[in-house]
Amino acid sequence: MVAATQMSSREPTIIVQAEGSLGRIRLNRPRALNSLTLEMVRQIAEALDYFEKDARIATVLVTGEGDRGLCAGGDIRAIYESGRSDGRLALAFWREQYTLDSRIAHFCKPYIAVMDGLTMGGGVGLSAHGSIRVVTERTHRPQASIKRGIA
Repeated sequence: MVAATQMSSREPTIIVQAEGSLGRIRLNRPRALNSLTLEMVRQIAEALDYFEKDARIATVLVTGEGDRGLCAGGDIRAIYESGRSDGRLALAFWREQYTLDSRIAHFCKPYIAVMDGLTMGGGVGLSAHGSIRVVTERTHRPQASIKRGIA
């Protein structure tokens, strides 16, 4: 299985692969520090659906592309713009992202997240709720959400 969701015609923002018994999810927005969009959250949920049902998949691995970090959180620009209009996208993003975090916490197979580099906000949600978290000498996990009062 290989699936991807795209922000443009050039690069997929999520790369989903089955490699033997490993289900792999790669966040692929390195220029935006792999920040999550609503579509990415939905693609990750779909990938987990697939991996959960596939008996060949024993473990799920989540990584971020590029060398700057796993994920810097939600796409703040999109959330801000949504808030300036009707707010529907922002509400859907938060609802679905927190639902995904809960699902990760209760996922039936080992879920490994490599928290290399910057990992904050939604990146913490994708990693800290997993059964196995790998930190490196480059892991940086600031708590910006506490300052905003949402943690």
